[in-house]
Amino acid sequence: MRAEENFHSAGLRQGAAGVRKRILVLRYRFIGDTVLTVPFLRNLRAAEPDAHIAWVVAPGSSEVVKGIPYVDELIYWDPVTIHADSRGTHKTLCDKIRFIRALRSQNFDKVYVLKRSFSSAMIAILSGARERVGFDTEGRGFLLTKRVQYRHDQHEMQNFLDVLRADGVTVSDDYLEFWSTPEEDAAAGKLLADAGISAAKEIVALHPFASNPHRGWPFEDFASLAALLRAQGFVTLVLGAPSDRNAFECVRDLFGQETVDLVGRCNLRVTMALLKRCALFVGNDSGIMHLAAAANIPMVALFGPQSPVKFGPWSSQARAVYRDFPCSPCKQKFFTECEPSPRMRPACVEAITVDDVFREVVQFVSKDKEGDYE
Repeated sequence: MRAEENFHSAGLRQGAAGVRKRILVLRYRFIGDTVLTVPFLRNLRAAEPDAHIAWVVAPGSSEVVKGIPYVDELIYWDPVTIHADSRGTHKTLCDKIRFIRALRSQNFDKVYVLKRSFSSAMIAILSGARERVGFDTEGRGFLLTKRVQYRHDQHEMQNFLDVLRADGVTVSDDYLEFWSTPEEDAAAGKLLADAGISAAKEIVALHPFASNPHRGWPFEDFASLAALLRAQGFVTLVLGAPSDRNAFECVRDLFGQETVDLVGRCNLRVTMALLKRCALFVGNDSGIMHLAAAANIPMVALFGPQSPVKFGPWSSQARAVYRDFPCSPCKQKFFTECEPSPRMRPACVEAITVDDVFREVVQFVSKDKEGDYE
């Protein structure tokens, strides 16, 4: 079998003639981390306009960066993991060896390792690249040619940009972005029209799901918030993945028939296009939250066990509701570090009230109409 087999990549950008440098970026897995890598790639492209830039991503989370103009190639690395975006393409040792061989055949000059794991640094050195720049974490510094301090007291996206800064690359901006097609935008419009939502309506998108239900704000509180929002003239809709459908069916009646149910009814790309049409997003700490930040819409993000300092929405139009307990942030080993509430939530989540969140909405969304809200 040839080395190229089982090595999945997608060419995105026509490379410039006379390319002198080949650069590999390792930041695979998770929607949120994938979105947060975009500013790194944009600044890298500005510094290396003629380089061939390849980005190793997970197949599932790569959906959110379709159309990105800053890389020439997406390379899919897909080992078996417990994470939702794992499809297990590279399951066996032979699969992994073929992947590495194919990576080496590309003759990369430099690798940026934005993941902190030891295994990602091993991929970097096995790629054959002479320069390897990344975080000095997990005892892997000896595998890198340039070590970068990882900081827990700043946003993850800034940590990524610190890798560029440490390598002498000028960072000129740090905004998030994504790209949707005209077809996806039209599909989003049709979904809203079919639901009877006119373009004149102000839409609030709710995302009440979390990768671990214990860390999410309770469904009952989202439903109460939806009722308050509708009373103020907003249209409320609930977004979620097909995997969220069963959970939502159990609580659908709490949200009332007036709330538009789009849980599992559109793919991730159309969900992204829908976000651009919303007046506000309210949701848990999740990948969809980061997409809402990239859509640059007003948003209120709800944080429990994890600190928004490091993983909060990166947007000037965002507010994070967070209750800083002595144990915060925690390791999220529910419930070995704290006692659960009757709703099986930690105290930091239960401490966020419906009134707290609604107050943020009122202050943030229609500031020129604050007096109109009750």
